[in-house]
Amino acid sequence: MTESLSRLIEMSRSVRATAAQQEEQRRSFAFGNTALENPRITREMVDEQAESLARE
Repeated sequence: MTESLSRLIEMSRSVRATAAQQEEQRRSFAFGNTALENPRITREMVDEQAESLARE
């Protein structure tokens, strides 16, 4: 591993995602995995379901 890559990895260890960034990542993960199984799934569908779950 190069020195610059090692330095970047070390710097990234102190970075903390905000709640909004974590939610965005969760939705992206859900979309990516479900769209592989069913190409009719849209990002909008994932967003709608996430909003519905958040209201419960």
